[in-house]
Amino acid sequence: MAILLGAIGDDVTGSTDVALMLSKHGMSVVQFIGLPPAGSVVRESQAAVVALKSRTAPVAQAVGESLAACDWLLAQGAQQIFFKYCSTFDSTEKGNIGPVAEALLEHLAAGVTVYCPAFPENRRTVFNGHLFVGTDLLSESSMRHHPLTPMSDSNLVRFLGKQVRRSESVGLIDYATVERGPNAIRSRLQELAGGQCRHVVVDALTNPHLFAIGEACADLKLLTGGSGVAMGLPKNFRRAGLLADATGAAALPRLAGGTAVLAGSCSAATRRQVARMSARCPSICIDPYELAAGKMAVEDIARRAIKRLAEGPVLIYSTAEPERVAAVQAQLGREAAGRLIEQAMSELALRLRQAGVSKFIIAGGETSGAVMAALKVGSLRIGPEIAPGVPWTSTTEEPRLCLALKSGNFGDDDFFEKAARMLP
Repeated sequence: MAILLGAIGDDVTGSTDVALMLSKHGMSVVQFIGLPPAGSVVRESQAAVVALKSRTAPVAQAVGESLAACDWLLAQGAQQIFFKYCSTFDSTEKGNIGPVAEALLEHLAAGVTVYCPAFPENRRTVFNGHLFVGTDLLSESSMRHHPLTPMSDSNLVRFLGKQVRRSESVGLIDYATVERGPNAIRSRLQELAGGQCRHVVVDALTNPHLFAIGEACADLKLLTGGSGVAMGLPKNFRRAGLLADATGAAALPRLAGGTAVLAGSCSAATRRQVARMSARCPSICIDPYELAAGKMAVEDIARRAIKRLAEGPVLIYSTAEPERVAAVQAQLGREAAGRLIEQAMSELALRLRQAGVSKFIIAGGETSGAVMAALKVGSLRIGPEIAPGVPWTSTTEEPRLCLALKSGNFGDDDFFEKAARMLP
């Protein structure tokens, strides 16, 4: 059975987020971790998501991997491609959102695409081209301190203009137009495309706005955005008679073995979640300085964690306050510090799995990507929702694992405990 929609995510947690959104709105979805091997075929799914680790990769690498994913999805029958990035538009002035989208546009011989990172349920909205987190402009939110993609400009039209080849090719469909519905959005999009705008930022404050944008973009070869704008896409295929009724989330397997929480994100939400859980459950903090100096060893951390598994979920974290992160990066280097933590989390995941851990809750896109690679997870089925944008998932291959892959910014303070309680 050919798929209808193909999605390319620039990190693992964001890909899981969009897979959940499509599942909630009636599509059966399979998520692949990395580019699927040659000869792989999607069976019994109406949508496929390829989760890359391209958000902070060099631009040329991110573009190349995204185009390869696009070709694979087209070979599976995808009628439309969705490029998924974070609802806080995580990138730098050099990329990778603009360069990847521009390359996909050219590859698909498409004239125009939209950009809409809004996710109102998680308090991300776009108004007059400016991205808000709650009531704060993105540039005044905690994202301004992000260790890899600090966001200091909330104006998406201006920011995207720095990433694509021609800044004048970036336009805006504003709130007043979106409020008038799909026909008005479609008409304005055609007008902008006729004026040589290829990249169009679209305002959205509510879920109805996102459904309207989705309907207006039914005929586009490429859409880009956060997972929110994807919620309107299944209805387009249903309206065309290509999609049956909703299929629902996959049931989680009942697995023996312990539960581990690995938190590499330093976002404000994850800091609160770590603070809450560390006060209630066995926890181990990874000190980057001691790790780099050889004073803290992964095998020792794993040994301590394994001893505590009988007590319930165990938390291992490198999460820290922005000032601490900045100091670590100044001494060790930004990229080196990130690699150090990712490597440690990857090795810990392997040791914990060997010790019988079968349920992992992982916070942070970079951490999730590194751990999935280490565990050699090939593909996932989307299970029940834990919090907006975050489902439980289960591996499709052996050994069977249950995985909750959380974007750093998502979830309430009790997210880790709530996720653990949902396991069968």
